[in-house]
Amino acid sequence: MNRRVPRASDAHAPTAVVLGGGLTGMLAAAVLAAHAEVQIVERDLLPTTPAPRKGLPQAQHAHLLWSGGARTIESLLPGITQRWLAAGARRIPLPTGLVSLTAAGWLRRWPEMQYLIACSRDLLDWGVRQQVLAHPGIRVLSGSEPVGLSGSAGRVTGVHVRDNATGDVRQLDADLVLDATGRGSAATAWLAALGLSPVPEEHVDSGLAYATRIFQAPAGTAHWPVVNVQSDARVPVPGRTATLVPIEDARWLVTLSGTRGGQPSREADAFLPFARNVRHPIVADLLADAEPLTDVRLSRSTVNRRRRFDLLRTWPRGFVVLGDAVATYNPLYGQGMSVAAQEAAALRDALNRYGLAAPDLARRLQRTVGRLTQAPWAMATGQDILYPGAIGPQPPAATRLLRGYTDRLLKTATGDPAVTRALLDVMTLSAPLQRLLRPDVAARVLLGPVQPPLAKPPLNLPAQRVASSRSRQSATDDGASS
Repeated sequence: MNRRVPRASDAHAPTAVVLGGGLTGMLAAAVLAAHAEVQIVERDLLPTTPAPRKGLPQAQHAHLLWSGGARTIESLLPGITQRWLAAGARRIPLPTGLVSLTAAGWLRRWPEMQYLIACSRDLLDWGVRQQVLAHPGIRVLSGSEPVGLSGSAGRVTGVHVRDNATGDVRQLDADLVLDATGRGSAATAWLAALGLSPVPEEHVDSGLAYATRIFQAPAGTAHWPVVNVQSDARVPVPGRTATLVPIEDARWLVTLSGTRGGQPSREADAFLPFARNVRHPIVADLLADAEPLTDVRLSRSTVNRRRRFDLLRTWPRGFVVLGDAVATYNPLYGQGMSVAAQEAAALRDALNRYGLAAPDLARRLQRTVGRLTQAPWAMATGQDILYPGAIGPQPPAATRLLRGYTDRLLKTATGDPAVTRALLDVMTLSAPLQRLLRPDVAARVLLGPVQPPLAKPPLNLPAQRVASSRSRQSATDDGASS
């Protein structure tokens, strides 16, 4: 059954349909609500509490919202930061609240330069939903999913939507259709069906898998920092990492990762041994007396993929693609949510400047989105392609030439606060990549660190916890050898 729903524009009210009710879709809907009546098409029933959403299985793993993304979301949804904090999220200053072993050594915990929001992804999304769906001009069509676009190669006029309960398909007409359906987006097939050229795609796959478990945090750790042990991509071995994030309800979310040939397991008994065998055992030591609250959850959805919609010679009016439907990055770098926020801000700016009815609005915006993916794509794939067995094209010659500079910059950041500040500005997507090449930064990188490297983590780890952790590990090793 295929029936047509009249266009709201027939009644002189602009309309927009947002496909996908995740973070990207909600932010886009909030922006569009100032210009049109908005309908969100969502496959799942959206939770009314900070609970898991079926369409976002990766939510169970560590998510960090960098300050660049947090500020942007705050500009789109004033008051959202306080809403998160009131629900239990933490605002963690960087690098003050960060204990991180980088490829070049331990970062010092200098006074605040940037920050991050630490909580579960479920809480982050819930806070955004609460605020966005309170808008009277935004409605949600749940239990439905898009199956194709209506219109032509020159103009998208709406979307065909299937009711998952009945199988019925109907057409929603709209002045703008925005695809925020994530990594499973069918936008390339929809565009091909309208007669557009194939969309170029880029892939870099390090073979990364990651495993996560949530623990009850021990007493006295209410203000604990984020603890992170990174791999060193310059060493030709599988890259292994361990990250501990303090989240709401006095819990620790711990994510382990490993690239091809060194991946973690979903077996509970293998979790702590893996954490102990990354470049430093600090995370395993911290978990010595922590009570596990969940099973180990494993994911392999970590391929860097970018769809180059911005390179198509022609682009239809009335259609825009944002978020993971455009590009996905290795989640270890924590860039996805912040990039999505920047894209929603670009949508806001384009609408304010050109208006919803502008003939070239969608094309201009899609090209802007392409530019916004450049720096995070370069940062993620430039590292991932170095690991043994990584699949994908080698980075451009210019990127390879910068690798030596980047290595020295990381080393300098371990002992120079000015370089640390520049590094964090870029990492948190608060400044462009070019910030690292400014003359004042380059001069300090040339001189190298002004303080010697730290010999141990900048954290007072209780001695009894280390002893407990290592005695347990010794007992495990003895049992394995007997």
